[in-house]
Amino acid sequence: MENNYGAENIKVLKGLEAVRKRPGMYIGDTNISGLHHMIYEVVDNSIDEAMAGYCDTIDVELTREGSAIISDNGRGIPVDMHPTEKISAATVVLTVLHAGGKFDKDTYKVSGGLHGVGVSVVNALSKKLVVNIKRDGKLHRQEFAKGIPQSDLEVIKTTNRTGTQVEFWPDDSIFEVTEFDDEILVKRFRELAYLNPKITINFKDQRNGRSESFHFEGGLESFVTDMNKANAVSKAVSFSGGEDDVMVDFALLYNDTYSENLLSFVNNIKTPDGGTHEAGFRAGL
Repeated sequence: MENNYGAENIKVLKGLEAVRKRPGMYIGDTNISGLHHMIYEVVDNSIDEAMAGYCDTIDVELTREGSAIISDNGRGIPVDMHPTEKISAATVVLTVLHAGGKFDKDTYKVSGGLHGVGVSVVNALSKKLVVNIKRDGKLHRQEFAKGIPQSDLEVIKTTNRTGTQVEFWPDDSIFEVTEFDDEILVKRFRELAYLNPKITINFKDQRNGRSESFHFEGGLESFVTDMNKANAVSKAVSFSGGEDDVMVDFALLYNDTYSENLLSFVNNIKTPDGGTHEAGFRAGL
C-alpha cells in the first residue's frame, strides 16, 4: 500500500452515484427486503397524496418482464421549470436526493417513506425507469437508466386526468434478488388499506394471474376485528381525534388469549420498538 495520501485521493460522488455505491444506506440491503422497499417508496408517495386528500386509488402491477408499475390518481408530480435547478421539477424529484414536496410543510402535513429521498433512490437503483405524469391537461413522459435521464420530459398527448405512474426494473448488478414476492407485497398493501380507509389499493401480478383489491371503510376498527375473528370476546372500540397538527387514531378489542398483541404506526410506518405514542396510549388506557 502506497504511503501517499493527497487531494487526488479524495473521491467526490456526484448526483446519485453515492446511492449506487452504497445502496444499503438508503434501502437497508440489496436482498429481498431492499428489493421490496423500492416498491414501498413509490407507493408511499401515492399514500402521501391520499393523506393530503388528493388521491383515492393506487394501482400496483408486477409484469412478466420483471418490472413493477405503480400508478395513482393524485395531482401528478409538478412538471414546470424548477426555479433554482432550471430543469423540470419532475426531473429534479427523480434525480436529486432530498428533493420533494415533503420538505415544504404547506404541501404535505404528513408524509411517510424516506422523506424525499425515496423515488430518486428507486431511480438510481433501477436499470430502467419510466415516469408518466398526467398534469395540466397533458401526459408527460421521461425515461431514465441507472438514475440518468435518457430523454427530456416530453408531452405525449392531452388528457383530462391527473396522476403519476412509475415503472421500474430493478438493477440486477445491484440486487442479489430481482424477483418480487407477491405475498410480501400483499401483506403490506392490506395493512396500508386498513390504515388509510379512504383509499383503494389494487394489486395485479401478471406472472400468476393474481388480482386483489384492498379497501376497508372501517379502518383500524376493521383491522383489529379481522385480526381477532376466531377469539374475540368484545366488539372493537375505536377513537379518532387530534390537537394542532397531530392526529391520533386507535382501536382495541378484547380476546380470550393470554398474550397482548399491540401494533403501532407513525405516518403509516410500523414502529415495532414502540415510542412515546405507545407509552402515551398505555398511560391513557
